[in-house]
Amino acid sequence: MTDFSLIETLRYEPEADFVRLGLHIARLTRSARRLGFAGAAAAEIRLQEAVRNAEGPLRIRLTLDRDGTIAVTTAPFTPLPGDALWRVRIAATRIDSADRLLRMKTTRRGVYEAARQEFSLAEADEVVLLNEKGEVCEGTITSVFLDDGSGALKTPPISCGLLAGVLRTELICQRRARVARLSPADLMEGGLYVGNSLRGLIRAQLVV
Repeated sequence: MTDFSLIETLRYEPEADFVRLGLHIARLTRSARRLGFAGAAAAEIRLQEAVRNAEGPLRIRLTLDRDGTIAVTTAPFTPLPGDALWRVRIAATRIDSADRLLRMKTTRRGVYEAARQEFSLAEADEVVLLNEKGEVCEGTITSVFLDDGSGALKTPPISCGLLAGVLRTELICQRRARVARLSPADLMEGGLYVGNSLRGLIRAQLVV
């Protein structure tokens, strides 16, 4: 399939520059190499150009097409309050763990959009998808983390059929998270979090 682009969504803070920039560029470069996309080397330069006159926090969206075309859009960003609690529901839509493209962040988002549409915004702040085996994978825009009291947060392995999220990668590298297969029942047994590089970790509650 060639009808998609690679995508990175980043947070920019004027006082601190891009948040987790190195991990975002590494993921984009790795995915571009595996899929035969050109132009990833120019991504960081384009990002810096986009924030040259920024005066406040921004949400940055970068897309890379197969031919190397890069597009960058920006929008004001307001962080969530520290006490935010997201309501999470589980979708009937399933992820195919054999679909290796799901391990990369692309604009091919049909399965995530289908899951999100199962619930209104009034019913759920985020929707979690399972794979064909019933294992927890990820949210439509977040990685899933569970604090079961054993120390490091648990987060599903890539082999379940999910994106290598940038926040997820950082927490694993810092040994604040480790991979473990999770069932929906597990999510009821500890402290649930969802998160991504843009928003950070968010406390969550599974609604059944």
